[in-house]
Amino acid sequence: MGGDIVVPVDDSVTLRQTVAHVADRVRDAEGTPTLYFVYPLSERRDGSEGDRAASDADELLDRITVWVEEDLGDDADDVRVETAVVGGAEYLFNPGDYASVLADYAVRQGAETVVLDPEYNPLGMAPLLPPLERELESAGLTVEMAPVERPTRRSPLTRPAGLGQFVVLFCSTYAFYLLVGGTLSAFDLATGAISAGIVASLLWRITTRGEVDLSRLGGWFGRMALYVPYLLWEIVVANVQIARVVLHPRLPIDPKVVEFDAAVWSELPATTLANSITLTPGTLTVDVTQRHFTVHSLTPGAREDLLDGALERAVRFVFYGRRGMRIATPRERGAQTDDESVTETPVDASEGENA
Repeated sequence: MGGDIVVPVDDSVTLRQTVAHVADRVRDAEGTPTLYFVYPLSERRDGSEGDRAASDADELLDRITVWVEEDLGDDADDVRVETAVVGGAEYLFNPGDYASVLADYAVRQGAETVVLDPEYNPLGMAPLLPPLERELESAGLTVEMAPVERPTRRSPLTRPAGLGQFVVLFCSTYAFYLLVGGTLSAFDLATGAISAGIVASLLWRITTRGEVDLSRLGGWFGRMALYVPYLLWEIVVANVQIARVVLHPRLPIDPKVVEFDAAVWSELPATTLANSITLTPGTLTVDVTQRHFTVHSLTPGAREDLLDGALERAVRFVFYGRRGMRIATPRERGAQTDDESVTETPVDASEGENA
């Protein structure tokens, strides 16, 4: 079992074992086999985030090269090792995108085998390997999983926590209690403080992760305070637009389902964007899978607004700061990929949503 091997890499708990496995595999191969360690870059190299990711990728690949030399020992001269950062010209959102850049690279190098790290998951959310494996096999490549031992994942219920976590949980619980109560009477202030104290005492080591960066948290709340009135304005504008459509004698609705890949990278930003889309009349989030959004739109105008990405940029502003707003729209990103990431599927007019 030898030959040239392509290994997609990302920082994972089993990466070192995967490198050792492929090094041992080609040790006795005939000829001079080549190990291609490839880092697919999920962001475009036209901004600080993409440049930083590329720098981290180069550092990881340098580390891998040292590992291979250590594992091969005296046989290092008999094996070629090449590293590459692929992608960077477009956003990679799903297994098909990753498979496309990996397959193109493998074909250019003449390699037919891909070995996957069992913990390889650059998307960081839903499992990537099963669909990635299918996509690579459909491209004519032989795909194997590195037989390495995965660590047992048993996350402790409680986590190390400090005074910052307690204060944040107490204040947020207290504010929520007063908001629901609707008054600032002495009774509500007292019972709210008692309730918040009990909740914070019981849950402060469970509900928070890591140390609380108060300056970062303050910036997040500040940006959220700007986002809420913006969202309310968008809701008002959309209400007026839908009201005009409903009152029009011809009822010019054109319901369709729109699918696109949003530029949000964790559960909270994705949930915020999905709920914001649903709250805006004329659009309804039907499904969210990783970053892939399926949205029902009632009118062409609602569709245009959605694909223009105003809500997406606003959500990115909340979670990633002002630099997060400098991004192509979903429509532009769809036009930049080989496979369309923005698709529209007609639906029956009787399935129109409630405005």
